[in-house]
Amino acid sequence: MPVLSFTGAAVSPLWSNLNLTVEPGEFIAVLGPNGVGKSTLLNVALGQRKLTAGSVSVQGKIGYIPQQHMFDPDLPMRVRDLVELAASRALGRRKVSEEVTEALRTVGATGIATQRVGTLSGGQQQLVRQAQALVSNPAILLCDEPLLSLDPAAQKTAVQLLDDRRRQHDTAVVFVTHGINPILEYCDRVLYITPHGHRVGPVADIMTSETLSDLYRTDITVAELNGKLVVA
Repeated sequence: MPVLSFTGAAVSPLWSNLNLTVEPGEFIAVLGPNGVGKSTLLNVALGQRKLTAGSVSVQGKIGYIPQQHMFDPDLPMRVRDLVELAASRALGRRKVSEEVTEALRTVGATGIATQRVGTLSGGQQQLVRQAQALVSNPAILLCDEPLLSLDPAAQKTAVQLLDDRRRQHDTAVVFVTHGINPILEYCDRVLYITPHGHRVGPVADIMTSETLSDLYRTDITVAELNGKLVVA
């Protein structure tokens, strides 16, 4: 059974007639330029934005990794405090110590558990958000530009964590991003959204000169260089 389904879905004027099913363990990239409604898609799944047409269905808990925004340097809360807060809300109970400890261990944040979040680096703060997303043992992870401000090594670690999670727990991943290369080897399908429409399919079908030229209504060249896709 799909963990996330959009049927004839629309959020006017961003996108319309979207039909998408996300299966357990599937890794889907959501690509496209700014302003086409990639983050809006996640907000609809989270119940924070209403559709103007069609329907959306979610099965199981959702884990959400938002876009990177640095925590207030003066925020007095510790890393563990924030993850406990997320766990309590998601699980509906106060005793969440074991789940929090496991989430921190999974993302490699055990060593910073007692530090104030406002004093952490951008990469460390991203670990906190990952732990918050994983602590409820979600059926699906919604990731909104989770690699922003991360160096290449940290990007690779973050993507590997998500891939491990979906392979070990059959957790689906919907990954909003501007560039597919960091997730190219992990991605099962692509939803590519433009102001002129969208396409859903395997990477090999969507990331082509023909498909992108049709979507953008102008000549687009997609080439492979040293194992990476270059779009021009």
